[in-house]
Amino acid sequence: MPKINSPFRYPGGKSQLSPYIKHLLQVNDIKGTYIEPFAGGAGVAIDLLLNNDVEQIVINDYDKSIHSAWNAIINHSEELIEFIRETPVSFEDWLIQKNIHEQNKENQNSIPGGLATFYLNRTNVSGIIKGGPIGGKNQTGKYKIDARFNKKSLIDKIEHISKYRDNIILMNEDANNLARIIKKEFIPADTFIFFDPPYYAQGKNLYMSFIDSSEHQKLFDNIQTLNEYKWIVTYDTAPEINDIYKSVNNSFTYTLNYTANSRRKANEYLFANDNTIVDSFGKVELLKNN
Repeated sequence: MPKINSPFRYPGGKSQLSPYIKHLLQVNDIKGTYIEPFAGGAGVAIDLLLNNDVEQIVINDYDKSIHSAWNAIINHSEELIEFIRETPVSFEDWLIQKNIHEQNKENQNSIPGGLATFYLNRTNVSGIIKGGPIGGKNQTGKYKIDARFNKKSLIDKIEHISKYRDNIILMNEDANNLARIIKKEFIPADTFIFFDPPYYAQGKNLYMSFIDSSEHQKLFDNIQTLNEYKWIVTYDTAPEINDIYKSVNNSFTYTLNYTANSRRKANEYLFANDNTIVDSFGKVELLKNN
């Protein structure tokens, strides 16, 4: 498992794919821009940037509260660090931050909302913002609310990322609109896009912002307009997704370790356009779909 550089936890986080994505960048000769239209915890993007594998990254998330948290991490790091140092990690303070989050979740650049979202991400089960605190309300669970809130480690990560702020483009766009922006602003020959949409089956249970079945089809249609670019798409193995992406020649399954709610291994789909070289690397074994 590679070192995780992102200070933000996320259900279904793809940080474990970082070595494989780095391999894809190399075999596809991409060094310029790496884009995550559904960034979430942006684990892969942050790893690639901090290891100088790409010149810049685009972190996009349509969820305003997630955008606010990243805005705090990238552009208001001193305030966030002070908040981490001074704010107690307890159920009583969790209630305060939950209330602040509710009041600010529709403001994409709210500093209090960003701080509160970050707090909930580090203190909720599996980092799920709409979930409950680690250890429960009575703090009787095996792990307590501060189990994922190592203040020194978080501060170190945020300080490191803030040094790269000039190489990070932060956006709050619907992924369909982002596809149009990509075509206008980024060069196909030196841009790699990793689409990791909310899960088809469990998205509504994990994310504040998720899309319904018709939106998955709409997203596919817009991704198809980017075939000059190098891109991959990962999904849970819902039959409906297999049907939507049946025309994509590069269609694979691979095994991923999940940590949301319980530790387990499960298969996911990986799709890529014909313009993208996709092969196995290291522990990532791709099985070609028929």
